[in-house]
Amino acid sequence: MSWVYLAGFLLLFVGLMVSIALHEIGHLVPAKIFGVRVTQYMVGFGGTFWSRRRGETEYGVKHIPLGGYIRMIGMLPPRASDDPNKLRSVSTGPWQSLIENARAVASEEIRPGDENRVFYRKPWWQKVIIMAGGPFMNFLLAFVLFAVVMMGFGVLVQKPVLSVVNRCVIPVAQAQEPERECRPSDPLTPAAKAGLLPKDRIVAVDGTRVGGWEAAQKMIRDHGAGPATLVVERGGRELTVGVELIAQDRPDLQDPDKLVKVGFLGVQPTQVMERQGPGYVISEMWEMTRRTAVAMVDIPHKMVGVWNAAFSGEKRDPNGPIGVVGAGRIGGEIAASSAPLENKIIFFINLLAGLNLAVGMFNLIPLLPLDGGHIAGGLWEGLKRAWARITRRPTPGYVDVAKLLPLTYAMALVLLFMGGLLIFADIVNPIRLSG
Repeated sequence: MSWVYLAGFLLLFVGLMVSIALHEIGHLVPAKIFGVRVTQYMVGFGGTFWSRRRGETEYGVKHIPLGGYIRMIGMLPPRASDDPNKLRSVSTGPWQSLIENARAVASEEIRPGDENRVFYRKPWWQKVIIMAGGPFMNFLLAFVLFAVVMMGFGVLVQKPVLSVVNRCVIPVAQAQEPERECRPSDPLTPAAKAGLLPKDRIVAVDGTRVGGWEAAQKMIRDHGAGPATLVVERGGRELTVGVELIAQDRPDLQDPDKLVKVGFLGVQPTQVMERQGPGYVISEMWEMTRRTAVAMVDIPHKMVGVWNAAFSGEKRDPNGPIGVVGAGRIGGEIAASSAPLENKIIFFINLLAGLNLAVGMFNLIPLLPLDGGHIAGGLWEGLKRAWARITRRPTPGYVDVAKLLPLTYAMALVLLFMGGLLIFADIVNPIRLSG
């Protein structure tokens, strides 16, 4: 293992730990704003490696850097049979919460003056804001990191300027063969027959002007086989060129694994890095969030693939789940690659942004011990109280999410199993950039 690979691994790992620390700050800041007493802010879990007390809060780092949490007093209301001056202890981190619940003996004394500083007595909307603060911080980090790439470095954009005019038509089944070149028996492409040249800019297709490559490509594909008219700009002049398009089996733009018969010209566009504006970042962030949400629904099926890869040697799905070890290995692989430094930086930032987006979405799943379970509890309490006001009934008591502890234990075991399986698969059969 080269030092460059190790540096890449550690760099990504540190980035993840910083993301976790900021996630917990997303809980910490609104908790303090709303007056909840926070006794601990920790990165990691297990024994304490280092800590310092500032005011009423202890800030520190634990020995096992695979998570984080803040401890707020009174996250769970006391049971009816309990001493009202003692509260059950729980924290925001799923692993730390699991440990505390398993002990089932931890309790916190309410100090004089803290009666209204406990979490469970806060209005439901404050509870929701506090618990949503962590995932929100992940989304914010993802947006900022994606913005750095898209607005600072730019994104690869295809222009309707021809970079390559293919000479012959190569069947799709042979297109992936290494160093496959044109043979005398291969027919000429429509572009070659029509005399199109590299650096020609496609201006219009069948009389309709196009603003970009995507529009030109769609019109050519949708045209199918038959005569078509192109207007191209060459040397500052616009030329009208007649072409005889052919029909070819090509990958579907929406589903690359599916072949569809479309109109074929035989050219490749020019690709350039182009900086984008905030609107583009927002649009892309929305689309990536949508795709991540869809992927979350498919996690059980994806984990079957991870199991098969870990124990049956099947190839890992490059778009499947990945753990901390796997992400670090990818970071090391890209650091040790021969790619230009700028490309490495872009990759690291995009990978860290994508991981933050996934962590934020995962934590919104409405099940304990995830943040989403507490958010769901707060929303349920708000609905119950709103219904009581509408129907003029007595105000209901606080929602006790601890009643879902059996489900919490089951969910925690699933999370532990998934985390262990991902780590094992990332070691024995990792996802590799080279495929």
